[in-house]
Amino acid sequence: MAEPDPVYDLVGVGFGPSNLALAIAVAEHNGQVAQPVTTHFLEKQPRFGWHRGMLIDTATMQVSFLKDLVTLRNPTSEFSFLNYLHSRGRLIDFVNHKNLFPLRVEFHDYFEWAAARVNDVVSYGTEVAAVQPILDGTCFEVTDTAGRTVRARNLVLGTGLRPKLPEGVVAGPRIWHNHELLHRLPALRETQPKRLLVVGAGQSAAETAALLHDEFPGAEVCAVFARYGYSPADDSSFANRIFDPEAVDHFYRAAEPVKDSLMRYHGATNYSAVDGDLIDELYRRVYREKVLGIERLRLLNVSRPVEVRDNGAEVHCVIESLTTGDRIDLAADAVVYATGYRPADATGLLGSFGDSCLRDDAGRLRVERDYRIATESVVQGGIYLQGGTEHTHGITSSLLSNTAVRAGEILESIVERVPAQVPVGVR
Repeated sequence: MAEPDPVYDLVGVGFGPSNLALAIAVAEHNGQVAQPVTTHFLEKQPRFGWHRGMLIDTATMQVSFLKDLVTLRNPTSEFSFLNYLHSRGRLIDFVNHKNLFPLRVEFHDYFEWAAARVNDVVSYGTEVAAVQPILDGTCFEVTDTAGRTVRARNLVLGTGLRPKLPEGVVAGPRIWHNHELLHRLPALRETQPKRLLVVGAGQSAAETAALLHDEFPGAEVCAVFARYGYSPADDSSFANRIFDPEAVDHFYRAAEPVKDSLMRYHGATNYSAVDGDLIDELYRRVYREKVLGIERLRLLNVSRPVEVRDNGAEVHCVIESLTTGDRIDLAADAVVYATGYRPADATGLLGSFGDSCLRDDAGRLRVERDYRIATESVVQGGIYLQGGTEHTHGITSSLLSNTAVRAGEILESIVERVPAQVPVGVR
């Protein structure tokens, strides 16, 4: 008789930094126990990649290197950023640099280095098409777009964020989201653009405006945003406590009005906020160009685009002042929307089975403290979320700041639940 398909203790959908941190946590856990937690991850990209289109070589991380994949969970881990630096022969150089915030390209290289060390538990180039419960709800069958299946007693959904465009905006060859920035540059260089528009007021918008201003010295770069100016990110020591692991506990236990207040109070730590050094640099550029009489970097503040239409040769844009209502017409070679991201629909893969996931009065998923979706009793397997939990767990839902600790908590929950499930894995 044919052997039955193996049933993993854990299958992860998506393999970005969050599920990478989980894979590392599992590897370290398995090195200390007799019966390992069996696991596998499915990733649609052909190799590990994290916002590759925004890996600008001058951009730095906005979180400390100590908030890497492991350190806040296990400071002695071999998967730490410091061990990565040692392996690359740059540890002393980094120490002499006296900087907590590595280059973004360097941190991405760290991620790739770590991912290569757990490569045996990942199937790249594998896009999940559907998930359905089987065996009386004790486990799940995960099917990819090629029709292959794996079975799991617990799922961890780490499908990342999706680029967000304003309602009515249609992406195309001359209108695109900033996550494509570096991928679009080669073709843009061939057009020798005369004017480029960047819509948005956050860190990515400011970085995009600065890069385009550098890359195209013959072009005018117009930054369009509703604020009066770029707002600085609040990275002060006390405000940063909103990213502490214990802050998740406080947020989770808080009443809804308190949760709403905390998100409003501390939104400037992460949303629509720009590093102070970059704000200063952009202001220097604007002032210098005024002195020289050649103003290539234009800040169209307190304004919004009310019409953006690709006519086949260029993009026709109408920009409206929010204070006066006056409008100006601009022709642009490209319009870049740095308008953020939205969480992927966590239940999109579940089909009708998604109806078994419980929701609150606002229609949002009910999520337990261990990041497990609350489900009807017919579903006994665990479905965990890496992201999309801001309404329950706070601002660190999809951020690197709490990735290591969150991965450890999810693994601990899975290990604790194994005895109540079909007996495999850790005893």
